[in-house]
Amino acid sequence: MVVYYQIAGKQVGSHVLAMGVLGALFGGVGLATRGGSQPKPATPPIQASSKDEETFIQDFLKQVNGEEKKKDH
Repeated sequence: MVVYYQIAGKQVGSHVLAMGVLGALFGGVGLATRGGSQPKPATPPIQASSKDEETFIQDFLKQVNGEEKKKDH
């Protein structure tokens, strides 16, 4: 027992409308909850007085980060 509705000049069954509403609902929820990419951690800017100092700081940070990764494993 189907009830037909007149939509945009066409007869559409109630079961088709129900499936459309449920599909839109679950599709919207699925798209909204699938998540995005993780934000990259921001590194603060290096304010060095010379190019040598900046290079030293970058090398030191690489060395410290390398040692922390070794300790984690």
